[in-house]
Amino acid sequence: MRISPFLVGLLLGVGGVPFLGEPAWGRAAPATVPIPQAVNLDITVPESVSIGSTTAGGTITGSLGTVVVEDHRGSLNPNLWTVTVSATVFVTGAGGSGRTIAASQVAYWSGPATRSTGGGILVPGQLTAAQAVTLGATRVAFRKTAGNGNNTVYWSPTLRVTVPAGVVAGTYYGTVTHSIA
Repeated sequence: MRISPFLVGLLLGVGGVPFLGEPAWGRAAPATVPIPQAVNLDITVPESVSIGSTTAGGTITGSLGTVVVEDHRGSLNPNLWTVTVSATVFVTGAGGSGRTIAASQVAYWSGPATRSTGGGILVPGQLTAAQAVTLGATRVAFRKTAGNGNNTVYWSPTLRVTVPAGVVAGTYYGTVTHSIA
């Protein structure tokens, strides 16, 4: 299994005025964390991304950038894989009351493959925004359900964060993790 976490930032404003500016990304997570049993099966994600700004009680939607799976296991038959996605809570400062957005408030959809090479049947977990799932639990993001031979697939997932009305203004950080097995 390979695990690729990345940091997601969300900016919240005060009193209906969005906070404008770029967050300091001093806490970026590594793009790829190798796990030994995933020989020749790799996943890569952006190191960090800001999905924009909104106010407390608002909703923000933004792209996570491109996720890439590279399967170089050759003629292993079948060489199937599943990518799952999960998220931490989003916090500002030390977190706690009024400074936390639960992972269940974060919706995810993979969208279609934006590019692929090689064979096999590639299936997005959630093709459209209407099929978005919350990340309060681990979800399937993408999978290869049939075929063998080398392949590569790219997709650009989207997050939609529903911000509770009672949270304080600040830059909220959370980690979205894609894992492949």
